[in-house]
Formats: sequence, structure tokens, C-alpha cells
Amino acid sequence: MGISYSTAKWLAPASFAIDFAAQQYGMLSSPNMKDIHDKNLSFFSPQPFFIAGFFFPQQLFQLAWLYRLYKLDPKKPGERAELDQMVDFVPYYSVGNLCIATWMVFWNAERLDISNIFVILNSVSQLYYVVAKLPPMNTNSTSSILTNIVSKTFAGIGVLDLLHNGSVAFAKDQPASTMVKVLTGVGFGLASAASDWIFGGCLVYDLVALSVGQSALDGGWSKLLGAYAVGSAAIVGAKNLARPPYNGPESGYSKTATDDMQDRV
Repeated sequence: MGISYSTAKWLAPASFAIDFAAQQYGMLSSPNMKDIHDKNLSFFSPQPFFIAGFFFPQQLFQLAWLYRLYKLDPKKPGERAELDQMVDFVPYYSVGNLCIATWMVFWNAERLDISNIFVILNSVSQLYYVVAKLPPMNTNSTSSILTNIVSKTFAGIGVLDLLHNGSVAFAKDQPASTMVKVLTGVGFGLASAASDWIFGGCLVYDLVALSVGQSALDGGWSKLLGAYAVGSAAIVGAKNLARPPYNGPESGYSKTATDDMQDRV
């Protein structure tokens, strides 16, 4: 999925602009995205303002990442390694933005079955990149930090999107079954145990958004989701405090001469 530096530097911002335009359409059209949300509820419907509250700061990190992608020069040896990691993420980043933009069109048309296809494509591609392709975060590299934040937050909110759209597309107005409740607890528990602070924090946020969203629909399920959020936070905290994922002798990071030079620039 490799692409050239020149392609990456126009593809990434173009996909961001398309997604941003689609989000404006989703908010300003009639019916808007929240109207569709309110008409189609299920056991994984979150509080919609939590999604807006997530994407606003996440888009600021995207803009910082895009600026760095544009600014770094592959002709400079000290910047090329950083740029290589960023360019490696660009195809997944762009696919994600284009999937979200297309999802918006079908969501507002209330074709939730079709919109779910693009949710799956986006979520699976982001999770694949984070699990199989993303190098561990180098805390001495701004580019590595931003790439980790952007990719992991995309993947983290993608989990919520996957649960939400799938449930309203195929289980509208249905309560959570015992199997759903068990699998939700087990799934989030296992994912939390394998997560760093960033992705793990997103999982906790997802559960809180679901708990608040379900409070008006199913009080018992809402409280259980809240308990899952507390448990998930405890697992993420204990795991990352016991073995810090970014620093220390077991983190795999050692400050290189290149990193020292970049810190001075």
C-alpha cells in the first residue's frame, strides 16, 4: 500500500477536506445526522454529542499531523525516517476519511445497511494499521507521537462506530440480549488489557458514550456499560502503570543522534 512522498502530501489533505465537507453536509442538511440518529436507536446507540466532542479535538491533531506531513523534507536525512512512517499511514488515513465521508451520505439517506459497509471498511482498516503496521511510539519524535495519536483515535472511535451502526442497521429498537452484554464485557476487557493509554482511553470513552446514550433507553444496560467503563479504565491504568508502553528499558526506545538533532531544530 506504499505511495510516494508527493502523492501522500496531496492525498492526505484532500481526503481530510472531503471528510470535513461531508461532516458539514451531515450537520446542516435536513434531516441532519442527529435526526437520523434519534429515529434509529438500538442497544449500542451512544449519546451523539459524545461523538462530536471526540472529533473536534481529534481533528486538531489531524491538522497538526497534516502540517508536519507537508513540512518534512524527504531530502533531509534527519527528517526522512519520520516522514516514512507518516507516509506509510497515509493510505489508511485517506481510506478512513473517504469511508467516513461516504458513510455520511448513506446515513443521511437513512440507508443504514449500506452505510454500515463503509463503517466496516473504515474500522477494520484503522484497526489493522494500529495492530499490524504501526511502530511503537517514539516519544522523542513529534511525528511518531502525532501518528500514534491520530491512528489510534481513528481506530478507537471506529470501534464505537462499528457497534453503533451495526446495531441500528440490523437490530433497531431491540434491547441488549444476555449474549450481547457478556460479549461486550469480555471484548472490551480483553481489548483494554492489550491497549496503551491512547487506544485504551478511547475504549473507555466509547463505553461512557454508550452508557450515557442508553440511560434514556435501558437503565440497567446503561449502568452495566458504566461499570464496564470503570473496569476498562482500571485495566488500562493497571496495565500501563505496571509496564509503561512508551518509556523505560523495556519500551524499545533509545534516543539516537538523529533524535537529538531533531530536538534541537
